[in-house]
Amino acid sequence: MNLARLLEDNIRRFGEYDFVWFEERWHTNTQLSQEVNKLGNVLIEVGVKRGERVGVQLPNSIDLIKAFFAIFKIGAVVVPVNPSLRAPDLAYIYQDTGMTTLISCSEYIDRIKPAISDVPQVKNILLVDEAPEGTLSIPTLSEKASEYLAIADTDNDDLAVLLYTAGTTGRPKGVMLTHYNFYTLVSGYYEQVLLDTRGICITGKVRQWDPRQGKLIEKDVEVFGVNRKRVSLITLPLFHGYGIFAVNLEFLTGGKLIVLRRWDAEKAMEAIERFKVTDFRGIPTMYIQMLNHPNADKYDLSSLETCICGAAPMPLEIARQWKEKYGIDIWEGYGLSEATAVNCGNVAERRPPKYGSVGKCYQKCNTIKIFDDSGQELPPGQTGEVVIRGPTVMKGYWNKPAETAETLRNGWLYTGDIGYMDEDGYLYLTERKKDLIIRGGENIYPKEVEDVLYKHPQVLEAAVVGVPDQVYGEEVKAFVVLKTPNSVTAQELIDFCKQYLPTYKRPKSIEFLGSLPKSDVGKILRRELRKLG
Repeated sequence: MNLARLLEDNIRRFGEYDFVWFEERWHTNTQLSQEVNKLGNVLIEVGVKRGERVGVQLPNSIDLIKAFFAIFKIGAVVVPVNPSLRAPDLAYIYQDTGMTTLISCSEYIDRIKPAISDVPQVKNILLVDEAPEGTLSIPTLSEKASEYLAIADTDNDDLAVLLYTAGTTGRPKGVMLTHYNFYTLVSGYYEQVLLDTRGICITGKVRQWDPRQGKLIEKDVEVFGVNRKRVSLITLPLFHGYGIFAVNLEFLTGGKLIVLRRWDAEKAMEAIERFKVTDFRGIPTMYIQMLNHPNADKYDLSSLETCICGAAPMPLEIARQWKEKYGIDIWEGYGLSEATAVNCGNVAERRPPKYGSVGKCYQKCNTIKIFDDSGQELPPGQTGEVVIRGPTVMKGYWNKPAETAETLRNGWLYTGDIGYMDEDGYLYLTERKKDLIIRGGENIYPKEVEDVLYKHPQVLEAAVVGVPDQVYGEEVKAFVVLKTPNSVTAQELIDFCKQYLPTYKRPKSIEFLGSLPKSDVGKILRRELRKLG
């Protein structure tokens, strides 16, 4: 199995069509394939061999998609690099992967050069645009490169992507994901979500050759498949597994991709209206910003058929406001890099979705359970650690056997997330283990407090953490961003919580901020809030 077959199969199944729109230009699937082949030949020419790690440090772009598939096609390993990282963090990833080649652009060269000064094994820096001294120009090298390239015959278990985690507990870890991990993910989603719950049946007449009669005959046929009118808006960062999945899916479905270089709420709404986008995958911050944008009412978002939220818990009040404004539900999902990013979600078989739940397991070949601290499965309704087993689970952490052994035990991936299953198999997440607040022996999950704060009409964003307390061990502290500065006091918000929360769960203190610290994927960084006390 080689993931590059997704592109080849897309052309074979659907013929040539406008596939990716980026910065005022459409790229067909066959044009993309030709350029992928040229880049693959360039990589071979500069010495990249099967199994070698190749860094891709680019913003969302057609060049990034080409780079991923060129690397897949020659059997090398993609290392997506967050382009906004600073030199020390870049140097760590370059060194840890042992990469010899990096694909980037001139925008980031001032960060790259100091980072590679202590990493001598990086011999090739290939840029997608102008190439200053010491780098190579992909456009120049591609002029003489062949448009033909045989796909490497990689094994299912060969590495396809080395995906670095955000590093919330020290140095980031390289998650080893295989070609089969990604293919199982996208094909499992295709079957369960798009075929089982959104499949369409078309009847009509076709003309075909009848060898017995020796002539063309007209015949009634019935065809079952996926609606090819899908248009997906890609605003998620493609150095993240969630974004990689969203791109891979449209190769399989024959849909179209609208790619924005960076997230911008108004540009996203413009694109939805202009291209009649049907599918949008985002994170809570994106939905919050669109809902509260001053120009939100200018744009027609009625083409949307599917809105999915992942990467961080969706506040229930935001989901309610979105449904009220646009008439469409947000289907919340869940996944983690160690299980190829997307693992379960609410689907169209249930309308409305189970709000508060992240849904059912997407892949029929995966299993998700709840274990107690001794590794025993818990019945529905009881809270414990979420564990996953199946073909989307990573091979392990790159060069980290101890961390791998701690996370992968007896065939199960221990996620570090706390939750429970209901009787229908729907998963409810309560919190990350490390984010649980224990006040005087009582467990408090930050999300339940945050959901209450979001009910207040002046709260734009909220995050809750535990802070040290001499009496109770920990106390609840909330950090809040208001829609209108100084529109409500901390005590008024605390009083507001009284009607929904018992005394021990209410925030002891509230601090107002202009914005909450977030990762490049948009997750709120609680560790940074804890530093504020």
